[in-house]
Amino acid sequence: MEQQTPQEFILEAFADPASVRDVVRGILHTIFFHRFFPSLTPHSREVLDIMLPYVEDAELDTMIEKRAAELARELDAERTHSHSHQQTRGTGNSGGRGNISVQFFEKKRRKAWYKIAYGGGDEEICWECWTVKVTVAEPRTESERAKVRKAMEQTLLTTAMKIVTCVNSHKDHIPPITTSEANPFPYQINVNQKDAGWATRMGIY
Repeated sequence: MEQQTPQEFILEAFADPASVRDVVRGILHTIFFHRFFPSLTPHSREVLDIMLPYVEDAELDTMIEKRAAELARELDAERTHSHSHQQTRGTGNSGGRGNISVQFFEKKRRKAWYKIAYGGGDEEICWECWTVKVTVAEPRTESERAKVRKAMEQTLLTTAMKIVTCVNSHKDHIPPITTSEANPFPYQINVNQKDAGWATRMGIY
């Protein structure tokens, strides 16, 4: 059977350096709230005065925290590296750009001949990919901080609503659940800071 191209969604995130982790965690939890199939008790957390859904699962929360921290560290390193260049040019409220992606997979049994020839167990095929493109702003003045805060809140609210719209509008690509495992669809969360790297990776599909 011909392998289907995974459904792709692109989301935007905007934050100051201190809020990157909270914003990214809030967006990822919102995605997983709609795509994490084990039985859940609804929870919510406040991010930038916006109530967002929260998935209370220790393993998932640890993974989200780890990847959000990794992205924040990479963006911080990029900002530190470029700070001197921005000062030299007399510009610089840009704090960097990065990406974090979530992929969901379905497990499919390999054909008998494939197992004999190549070995291995079930095949994991990506059926959905979310890419969050994160832009970090570094405000210098109180006026800039107020503008950035407003933009952060508006972008986060818009992104949260887009996630809801996407999951409600695109359902036909979700594979049937064929396992009794608590979470039938394995997932990956990947950090890929460079825009070029993101373009290259997405070009695989």
